[in-house]
Amino acid sequence: MLLEALGSVLLGLALAWAAERHLSDRLPARRVVFLTGSLGALFGSYVTHVALGPGHLAGTLIGAVLIGAVLLSLLLRPSGRRLRRAFPF
Repeated sequence: MLLEALGSVLLGLALAWAAERHLSDRLPARRVVFLTGSLGALFGSYVTHVALGPGHLAGTLIGAVLIGAVLLSLLLRPSGRRLRRAFPF
């Protein structure tokens, strides 16, 4: 369980680093991104471990990355370009 938690935090940090590198103009401060990535992956690891049970290390880490990515996607802001509607409703 300890290795799952440590692995998920490291994967969450790697995911946050990749998001910060590629989408830095659409994300808030770096501290928020890295904190959300690591805590999101840790929460994902917990949820997946409870759902699958012990002994599923790969599945737990995959679940941690997926839930961490979902939580990081909630931080994204819209791009600078706005779409204009043809009809002003």
